[in-house]
Amino acid sequence: MSSTSSRLRLGGAVVIAFLCGLLFASSMDWTRFGYAQQGGGTAVKPTAKESKPMADASNAFVNVAEALTPAVVAIDASRTAPRTARNNRRPPSGSMEDFFNQFDIRRPPVQEQSGSGFIVSADGYILTNNHVVEGADRVVVKLSNGRQFTAKVLGGDPTTDVAVIKIESKNLPHVQLGNDADLRIGEWVLAIGNPLDLDFTVTAGIVSAKGRAIPGLLDRERLQRSGQSYAITDFIQTDAAINPGNSGGPLVNSRGEVVGINSAIASPTGYYSGYGFAIPISLAKDVMDDFIKFGRVRRAVLGIGIDEVDAEDASVAGITDIAGVKVRGFSPDADSPAQKAGVEAGDVITKINGQTVDKVATLQRIVRHHEPGETVDVEVMRYGKRMTFRVKLVEADTAPQVARSDSEAGREDDSDATDRLGINVDTVSTEYARQNQLKSTQRGLVVTEVSATGPAAQKLLERSDILLEVVYPAPRRTLRTVADLQRVLERLQPGQVVSLSVYNAQQGATRIVNVRVTQ
Repeated sequence: MSSTSSRLRLGGAVVIAFLCGLLFASSMDWTRFGYAQQGGGTAVKPTAKESKPMADASNAFVNVAEALTPAVVAIDASRTAPRTARNNRRPPSGSMEDFFNQFDIRRPPVQEQSGSGFIVSADGYILTNNHVVEGADRVVVKLSNGRQFTAKVLGGDPTTDVAVIKIESKNLPHVQLGNDADLRIGEWVLAIGNPLDLDFTVTAGIVSAKGRAIPGLLDRERLQRSGQSYAITDFIQTDAAINPGNSGGPLVNSRGEVVGINSAIASPTGYYSGYGFAIPISLAKDVMDDFIKFGRVRRAVLGIGIDEVDAEDASVAGITDIAGVKVRGFSPDADSPAQKAGVEAGDVITKINGQTVDKVATLQRIVRHHEPGETVDVEVMRYGKRMTFRVKLVEADTAPQVARSDSEAGREDDSDATDRLGINVDTVSTEYARQNQLKSTQRGLVVTEVSATGPAAQKLLERSDILLEVVYPAPRRTLRTVADLQRVLERLQPGQVVSLSVYNAQQGATRIVNVRVTQ
C-alpha cells in the first residue's frame, strides 16, 4: 500500500514539474503556436500588378467558355443496319423466344455514333463533321440547357468532312465566325465539345501549325463511295486536347470567334496524344453557303493534279526556294481549263492572281475562294522561264474515276538495271497492255522495281508506273526501249535532274516526276 502511494506521489510531482516548465517557456516566448504553412519569414505572393496578365488570360478563357458553350451542341446520330436473313431455323422447343424466332421477328441492329456541332444562326443552322452524321437515319441535337431537337441533314461533303444540319427553332444562341487566315502559330485556342461522353467540355492549347496536309486523314474509301477523286487538306493543327466525341465542335480563338471545326487526331491509340486537327472555318463556311444556296457543293478547280515541290522540282523549274506547287498532270476523263490555257505538266505554279503560292494548301485556299466560271492569272516557272496564263475555273467533276486493276509486268528477260535512278524497268508486254487497257501512247517502260534507298524511292511505283517520255533536259524523247532511257542517263552528270512523264496504270493518270541522277 505504501509502495503504491509512493508511485502516485512521484507521478504527480512529474506532471506538476512539466506544467511549470511549460508555463515558464511560454512566458519566454519559446513555444509560439503556429500553422504548417507558416515557416517563419515573410509569405511570398505576387503583387496585383504582377499577376494581372495571368488573371486576364484566365478571365478571357472563362468568358469565352461561358459565352460559347450555349451555342455548342451534342449530336447523336443513328442508322439502322440492314436486316440479315436467318438461316437454319429450328423448330420451336417450347420457349417464348423459340416461338417468336420461327416467325423471324427480330429488331434490326441500330448503329450509333456521337459527336459535336455548333449553331451558326439564330434559326438553327448547325455546322459539324460529315463523318458524324453520314448515313444517319435519325440525328438528335442536344443543347447545353437540356433541350433536344431532331435535326435534318442538309448536306455533307466527304472531301472536306463538313456537314450542315438544321433544327427548327428561333432565337437560338449562336457563334460568331472568325477568319482563320489571321491565326498565328502559337496563338491560344479553345476546343469545346463532347469527348468520351463528357458533355460540353472545354480544353485549351495553342495553334501548332497551319496549312497542314495529313495523308490518310480523310477516309479514302468514303471519298471513293461518294465519287470524289480528291480531298482538300488544309488543316489547323492544335495541341488542345481533342478526343472521340469532339468531332464537329468549334475551335475558338481568344476573342471568342470560331476559327475551325475539330475533326481528327493523330494518335496510335485513338485518343489524345498532343496532335489535333481542325478544318479552317473559311472552308467550312464556303461549304455551308453552297449547301444552303444550291443544295450541293460547287467547287472551282483548275483541272490539274498537283504535288508539293521538292528540291529536284525546284532545280528543274529554275527557282531558288523549294516552294510552289508542281503540276503533276491532268485528268484523263475531262477537259482541263489549265491545260487549254497552256499550262503543262511539270510546271511549278508560283502565283495566282498575284498571290504567292508556297504549297498545295495555299493554292487550294486561294482557288476555293473563287466561283466556277471566274478567270484567274496563273504564274508558273517552266525550266527557268516565268510564264503567265489566264485560266477559266470550272466546277469540280464529281464523277467517279474508273479504277484499273494492278498486274504483273510480263517479260523479265528484257529488263535492265538503271542504277542511276535506283530503278529497274522493262518494256510493256502485250499481256500487260491488254490487262491495263493501255493505248499505244501509254506503252513505254514499266517500272518493275524501285530501290528503297535510291533517288526514285517514294517517287515511282512498282508494277503500275510507266515511263513515257523524257521531258527535260530538252529535247523531249519518247521511251520505247530500255536503251532509250539509258542513252539519256549516260549524258547526265551526277546531281542533274531528269524530268519523266509517267503514266500510272492503276489511276489512269499521267504526271511529271523529277529525279536527281546519281553517280
